[in-house]
Amino acid sequence: MQNLEPVRDQNAHPEDEPTAFPDSPFDRWMTPVRRFLHIEAASGIVLFACAVAALVAANSPFAEPFAEFWHTKVALLIGKWTVAGDVAHLVVNDGLMTIFFFVVGLEIKREIVAGELRNVRNAILPVVAAIGGVLAPALVYLALQWGEAGQRGWAIPMATDIAFVVGVLALFGRRVPFGLKIFLLSLAIVDDLIAVATIALVFTESIAWGWVAAAGVGFAMTYVLNRVGLRQVGAYILIGLFIWFAFYKSGIHPTVAGVLLGILTPASAWVGERTLTQIVGEAWQRLRGQPESPLNEHDRVAELERLAFVAQEGVSPLHRLESSLHPWVAFGIMPIFALANAGVVVAMSDLANPVTIAVMAGLFIGKPLGILLFSGIAVGMRATRLPEGVTWGMMVGAACLAGIGFTMSLFLTTLSFPSSLGDAGSSLAASGKVGTLLGSLASAVVGSLLLLWAARNGPSPDAAE
Repeated sequence: MQNLEPVRDQNAHPEDEPTAFPDSPFDRWMTPVRRFLHIEAASGIVLFACAVAALVAANSPFAEPFAEFWHTKVALLIGKWTVAGDVAHLVVNDGLMTIFFFVVGLEIKREIVAGELRNVRNAILPVVAAIGGVLAPALVYLALQWGEAGQRGWAIPMATDIAFVVGVLALFGRRVPFGLKIFLLSLAIVDDLIAVATIALVFTESIAWGWVAAAGVGFAMTYVLNRVGLRQVGAYILIGLFIWFAFYKSGIHPTVAGVLLGILTPASAWVGERTLTQIVGEAWQRLRGQPESPLNEHDRVAELERLAFVAQEGVSPLHRLESSLHPWVAFGIMPIFALANAGVVVAMSDLANPVTIAVMAGLFIGKPLGILLFSGIAVGMRATRLPEGVTWGMMVGAACLAGIGFTMSLFLTTLSFPSSLGDAGSSLAASGKVGTLLGSLASAVVGSLLLLWAARNGPSPDAAE
C-alpha cells in the first residue's frame, strides 16, 4: 500500500498545515468533552443575557405584550387528535425542550460509554455527590414547606445548570483543575438523569397505557431500523415525532421521550476502524490511479461519494448528533426557554414568600451541604478519591456553584405549579422562579469567591485543556 500521508502543498503557508489528530484513547475521549465545555461556557453568557432580558421585559411597560406573546394559543390537529396549548408551554416547554433533553440523553450515554462514568471508581464520586446534591435540597425545601401549599415544589432546587456553572468556571481559566470541571459536568449529568426520573415518576398524574405501548412500538422500530442499517435521518425524525406524540397523549411528559431516544442512540460507528482504513486505502489507490488508467469524471465522483459515506458512518451516531445539535440547543433552545420562563414579575411580597425562601435555601444551603457531606463520606470510606489537583477548598466552592439551578429548576417549577392550579398555581410558580433566580445568583457569587480563594491558596493546578 502506498504512503497515505497528505502531500504538502509547496505554495502553502506554515499556518495552513493541518493539525495532527489526537492519537491516544485519552485524547479521543476528552476531545468531545472539551468541545462540550467550551460551548457550555459561551452559552452560559447568552443564557444569562436572555434571563436578564426576560426579567426586564416582564417588569417594564412592555410586560403585557411580552406575556401575551408567550400565552398565544397554538394547536396542531392530527386526524381526530389535537395537541393544543400556548407558545410557552406547548412549543417551548413540551416541544423544544424535548430536543434539549434528547441532547441530555446523548450526554448521559457518552459519559457512561466513554466518559467519567465509564470507570466505576471514577464514577463513584460524582454519582454519590449528585445523590447528596438532590436529597439535601429537597429535604431543606420540605422542612420549610411541609404541609403548606408549596409542598409540591420540593423538586425545584434539585438540579444543577451546567451551562451557568461551566460559564462561571471559564472565568477562572487554568487556575481551576480540569478534573474539577469534569467532576461538575458528571455531577450535573447524573443530576439531570435523576430530574428526568422525577419528571416521569412524580409529575405524571395518570397514564394512558395504550399510548405508552404505541411509544414502545416506536422505540422498537428505531432499534430494528438501526440494526438493519437504515441511515436516512428523516425516517428517524418521523418516528421520533410519533414517539413524542405518543408520550404527550399518554400523560407522561414528552421530554422523557427525548432522554430515552438519546440514551438509545448507538455509541459505536457503523463502519469500523479496520473497514474504514481498508476502504480509504483502496480509494486512495483508485483516485491516485496510474498514468495509463486515470479515473473518468463519473467514476471519480462515485468514489468521492463512497468516501463521504464511509467518513460519515465512521463516526458514531451519538457523536455526530451531539456535535450537530449541541450548539443549536446551547445558543437557541436554552435562550428561548429563558425568555419564555424567566420573565416573572417581581413584587416585594415574592421576596419574602415562604416558597421563595424554601427554593433559595434548597439551592444555596441544601445543594452544597448534600454534595460535600456525601462526597466526604465516600472519600472517607476510601471508595473513591478527589480528582487530581482538586483540594477540599475547591470542592466547597464547586459545591456552592452547583447550587446554580437555573434551567432545570425553572422547568421543574412549571411542572410543580402548573397553570391548571389557577391563580394560586401562578402565584406559587412566580415565587418558585424568583427563588430560583435569587438562589442561583447567591450560589454563583459565593461559589466564585470561595473557588477564587481556594485556587489562590491551593497547589498550582494542572488545568491544561
